[in-house]
Amino acid sequence: MKEFDVSELSFNPFGRIGKDWCLISAGTEKSFNTMTASWGGVGILWNKPVATCYIRPQRFTKEFVDREELFTLTFFPDGYRNALSLCGSVSGREHDKPKETGITPLFIDGTVSFEEADLVLVCRKLYAQPMSEECFTDRSVFEKNYPMKDLHTIYVGEIVRAYKK
Repeated sequence: MKEFDVSELSFNPFGRIGKDWCLISAGTEKSFNTMTASWGGVGILWNKPVATCYIRPQRFTKEFVDREELFTLTFFPDGYRNALSLCGSVSGREHDKPKETGITPLFIDGTVSFEEADLVLVCRKLYAQPMSEECFTDRSVFEKNYPMKDLHTIYVGEIVRAYKK
C-alpha cells in the first residue's frame, strides 16, 4: 500500500460504498473485528476530511470502534463480493472472518485493515452519536429501516491517512 494525500481521493461514494461495499474495522493485533458496510459517506466537516459510518448496537465491531481511537474503511477490487458478504452476515464473536474469507489482516497506523484492499482510509474518531427515533422527520424511513428499533450509532472520523495500491 502506498500512502497518498486524502485531498487527491477520487471515487464515487455511491458506487464504492453503496454498491461495492467496504469493511469497517477496528482493533489491535491482539484483538480486532470487521464488518461490511454499504451505508456511509466522505466529505468535509469541521474543516477536516471525514468519513461517516453507521453501526447497529448488536454488531460486534461496534465494541471495537467504541473502544479504539482509530478505525478503517477498507475497499476491495472486484472479486471480493463473497468475502464482503460473509463479513456482513456472520458475527466475529463466533467466526474468524479473515480465515473464513481468505483476507489477510494488515496492521497499519495502530489499527487494522486488509492486504487485499485497493483503498484504505484510516480514521480517527471525532464524534459518535446514537440515532434517535424522535429525530426522524420522515416516519416511513424509520419504519422501513428499523422494525426492531435497533438504530445505528453515527460515527464521524477524520481521515488521517489514505492508502492505495
